[in-house]
Formats: sequence, C-alpha cells, structure tokens
Amino acid sequence: MFQQTLVILAGTAALALAGFASIAQSEEIAVTCTNPSSGASWQIAIDYDRKTVDSNPARISDAEISWRDAKDGWNYTLDRKSGKLTVVLASATGGNFLYDRCRLAD
Repeated sequence: MFQQTLVILAGTAALALAGFASIAQSEEIAVTCTNPSSGASWQIAIDYDRKTVDSNPARISDAEISWRDAKDGWNYTLDRKSGKLTVVLASATGGNFLYDRCRLAD
C-alpha cells in the first residue's frame, strides 16, 4: 500500500512538473512577410517571451521589433503598426535597403 501511494504521488508530481514546464515555455508566432516587388513570401518566428526572431536576439517595443540575423548579418526592423519590414544590408560601399511587408495578427 505504501509503495502504491509513493508511485501515485511520484506520478502526480511528474504530471505537475510537466504542466509547469509547458506553461513556462514560450510560444513562437509565425508571421508571413512578402516582397512586394517579386511577390516572394516567407515566414519569421517571433517569440515575444524570449525576445527573439528566428532565434536571433531582438529588441521588442510597442512600436517595433528589430534584430540582426546571425546567418547573413543583415539588420531588420519591423514596424508593428504598419507591418513594414526594413532590411539593411551593410557593405563597404554603403549597403542597401530592402522594404518588405509582414502581416501581423490584428
């Protein structure tokens, strides 16, 4: 009887910890962005709790989300109101700017 009680208590504790762990994990939001010139689209993953975009550290304010992609070195700024995504490609010759649109949840 004592062993059964321990097994039940251990199982209950494990379920409680698993539930707590799932609550503690943050949820990523998939946002679709589009290049208005070519029509090409892709998704970015914004994690507001961890303050990341596609796993890159991000600065998130009420007005905008900005981050630097570690893979390509480009800098991104997403206007949270309009959905305008500005991409800055730095280079020794001055760099370029790209302007895309992202559809944020209403």
